[in-house]
Amino acid sequence: MSDVHSDIDLDTWPHLFTPGSSPDAPVVLTLHGTGGNELEITALAEAVAPGAAVLSPRGRVSEGGANRWFRRLREGVFDVDDVIARSGELADFVAAARARYGLVDAPLTALGFSNGANIALATALLHPHAVGRVVAFSGMYPFGDRDPIADDLPVELLLLNGEADAMAPAASVDVLEQRATDHGASVTRLTRPGGHGIIGPEVQAAKEWVAD
Repeated sequence: MSDVHSDIDLDTWPHLFTPGSSPDAPVVLTLHGTGGNELEITALAEAVAPGAAVLSPRGRVSEGGANRWFRRLREGVFDVDDVIARSGELADFVAAARARYGLVDAPLTALGFSNGANIALATALLHPHAVGRVVAFSGMYPFGDRDPIADDLPVELLLLNGEADAMAPAASVDVLEQRATDHGASVTRLTRPGGHGIIGPEVQAAKEWVAD
């Protein structure tokens, strides 16, 4: 099992917070991919949800010096115990950040790419009180052959994937869509030609979905 602790100290967790354009602005939680950081993904938040407050933490797992959100055993094979533990840690981070930055009642959407999409999905599926909406760019099912998801999930997921993505295979996205739907989540899935990454039409689709 993971050695993650539930006590969250925002002062020791690298993150950025940018207030929204108005006091009642929604919040976007941005979650970078492997090797990314809390700085580079904030531009995506502005493109998808202009004027929203942006809460952007850094993944605290290191893989060869690259920032990640959870451990993996090898490419495409996740340490599921660590996924589950880290999702709880992220849920605690969200609660602490809401309290510090005056965001207790603001609607929140998680916006993640690749590894960041996977931790966003895991957190929504296990801790819907913390993350109720997810835009997942190039994400996949984060729990391997397990199904730890509770029923009656009050969450909404937008899945944006390339049909030839070897890093987030369509078969895994199929499992994600089916299991999330079976447990009560509302799932919208958009598939495009190509592989791992983000393209302009996906950003536009995400913007329209978030605004809806």
